[in-house]
Amino acid sequence: MKKKPTNADTRSSTARNETVGTPAWVTSNDTDRVGLDPVESGRPEGAPSGVPDLGRDSHIWFVFALVAGVVVSTVYLLTHQYPAYGAGLYLEIATQIRAHDYALPATVPYYTDGIPLAYPPLQFVVVAVLTDLGISGMAVSRYLPALVTVLYLVPYYGIASRLLRTRRQAGVATLIFAITPPVLQWHLSAGGIVRASAFFLALCGVYAGTRLFVDRHWRWTSFGAVCFALTILSHPVYTVFFGVSWLVLYAAFDRSVRGLLSGALVAISGVVMSAPWWWKVASRHGWQVFTRAAGSHSGLAGGVGRLLDQFVYPFDPTIVTIFFVASFVAAGVLVARKQYFLPVWLVVLAYTLGKERFQFVPGAMMIATVLFGVVIPRVSDELSGKLDARQSMAVVATVVIVLGTAIGGFYAGSALGAAHHGSPSLPPFMDDDDREAMQWAEANTGPNATFVVLSDAAEWFPYYTNRSILVGPWGAEWESPEQYYDQLSAFKNGSSCENASCVSKSMASVGATPDYLYVPKGNYTIRGVEAENGTAQLHASLEESPGYVRIYQNEGVVVYRVTSAAFPARETTALDVSKIRRGRLSDR
Repeated sequence: MKKKPTNADTRSSTARNETVGTPAWVTSNDTDRVGLDPVESGRPEGAPSGVPDLGRDSHIWFVFALVAGVVVSTVYLLTHQYPAYGAGLYLEIATQIRAHDYALPATVPYYTDGIPLAYPPLQFVVVAVLTDLGISGMAVSRYLPALVTVLYLVPYYGIASRLLRTRRQAGVATLIFAITPPVLQWHLSAGGIVRASAFFLALCGVYAGTRLFVDRHWRWTSFGAVCFALTILSHPVYTVFFGVSWLVLYAAFDRSVRGLLSGALVAISGVVMSAPWWWKVASRHGWQVFTRAAGSHSGLAGGVGRLLDQFVYPFDPTIVTIFFVASFVAAGVLVARKQYFLPVWLVVLAYTLGKERFQFVPGAMMIATVLFGVVIPRVSDELSGKLDARQSMAVVATVVIVLGTAIGGFYAGSALGAAHHGSPSLPPFMDDDDREAMQWAEANTGPNATFVVLSDAAEWFPYYTNRSILVGPWGAEWESPEQYYDQLSAFKNGSSCENASCVSKSMASVGATPDYLYVPKGNYTIRGVEAENGTAQLHASLEESPGYVRIYQNEGVVVYRVTSAAFPARETTALDVSKIRRGRLSDR
């Protein structure tokens, strides 16, 4: 009797065109690989070559992706003495965990009136350990994200290898993923000490999902459960990404009772294993603390506005637009070829999460499969008579690798100009002048002194000074959505004010009466976007106002003492507050 081929047999690394009868909405060809057929070189399969078929099933393509990831991270580190964006709150949480002997405190001080510590704790414990070992918080916020943005390419390549038709496609997809700006923006920057690590764990979990639902290897259930628990303990948004991706994989490739039970076991196990954390938080702050945070970030479905954010606004022209256009065009090509899985995955992630970085998990795969299924054949046709298919493929692949790595490197080095509609690629939130001013504040003000800090340096200020800021959205989502949006509007409007009255009004909108006002000079950012007019006019107004007395300055910062004259004996009108909340009062 002829031996029935095993799972391993059917997944020969030379053929990789096996069939398992997947549902029609995944592919029209009943294949267990999604995307378009790879371009053939026309050479016999066994023909001798240093890299057969240009490495159609060689891991060399993954090596190219790793090299690109290392280049991007290295450029970022060489060009950023201070990390992009903020991680001051995260480092302060780690500091508080250390101060409580690795027990979780109930609140985090210095940010407004103190915020509930409801953040998942895993990465903060890791950072606490690293700083306990003598590594500075600044070093952690620079080097840890740069390392993990390379490490998470490993599970991503694993996912792409299980889903796409060849390792060549998977490797190029991983390279595209490694250099895509919307992915790098939130993982390579300082907040990547939490987000990049959460992404790594979630991608490991999605890889387990492909082994479970695509390959029917049920032993991956336990690994998936551990990854889900660790993701829950890392970041709520990445937990949703994990769960949504598993649901899409199950619906596309399995739909069996056993698969359903395995998925349910992973979900239940992850929730149970993470219970010591979420139960403690709920017992301290009530279950509503979790729904409050979700309500401040538009929840799991943002309606028409969410669709516009994810599929229309990205077409505002910047260099980053290229990546969105490429993924959307690739989705259209796949739908036209009746290959629906990757486009469906993209749309579901975009709509449920509303975070552009998640689009490129399937998006990079779509670009790669269309590159080899459509672009290279067209190039081969145009170059017929000059180059054969193999040479054409080599030319296109070289252009993609070199150009893509260059774009990623320029982005990481903040050399793309206005990459985010008014923002440099990856702007730091503080510089040497901010650091000097913060040292002055710590040394020359009382421990109970309160500040309002204009500019994004506010996020770092409490960590470096042990002084409180009274205006800022960081962590306010755990109080209530209203608190978050009020603080966000007051911060944005105050940081873009051009006169003293405007600053006083923005502070009064959230009841803030600080002891000191910290104002930047020259270039600075507000929520990562460069301020348009600087602060020269504001400083002139503050110097003339009896409510503000200059007590410190350096080349980049001025600190004013705030007097009672800054807040005249009239309450901010309801109309003023309404304008501030809608972000229409000098909102830039």
